[in-house]
Amino acid sequence: MADIDTSLKNNFLIAMPSLNDPFFHQSVVYLCEHSDQGAMGLIINRPSNLTLSELLDHIEIPHQHTTASKTPILLGGPVAKNQGMVLHDSPDDLETSVAISDNIFLSGSTDMLKSIADQAGPKNILVTLGYASWSAGQLEQEIAHNDWLNVTADDNILFHSSGQTAWQQAAALLGIDIRLISDNVGHA
Repeated sequence: MADIDTSLKNNFLIAMPSLNDPFFHQSVVYLCEHSDQGAMGLIINRPSNLTLSELLDHIEIPHQHTTASKTPILLGGPVAKNQGMVLHDSPDDLETSVAISDNIFLSGSTDMLKSIADQAGPKNILVTLGYASWSAGQLEQEIAHNDWLNVTADDNILFHSSGQTAWQQAAALLGIDIRLISDNVGHA
């Protein structure tokens, strides 16, 4: 396989309307890694029935977080569905985080959740269970097959949009009203 000339790290993958996979239908994936070895990302617009407060209670982290009962935990992807991931915007927590871009970081540490529970964590967070991954060349094939659009990620959409609104807003970054694209592909 040829080397990837341009990494899609720190990009949104926007599911085309024809992508009928139940996990990825109308999804927006934030790509945390992309190389000739494969790709890894988090679905940012698929809320679970679990809140941050319930997750903290489940893993026995005491908390006083006032918005935790309203903060949804997202279904980040079909891989390792019990693995928690936190996307955040604070470079102060680099001991437990990896930089994705200049202002977006990823942590899988319970220390990050403890910091959030103590209200000492980052201002903007997105907590997921699970992640999405692609083997070498798989994502490129899916993009060539017209399953995904891609665009540089927008922090406002990443941290402040959800559900179908995030899907539509991410596509709008490309000047596209995704609701107007047919879900029938390959038929004349």
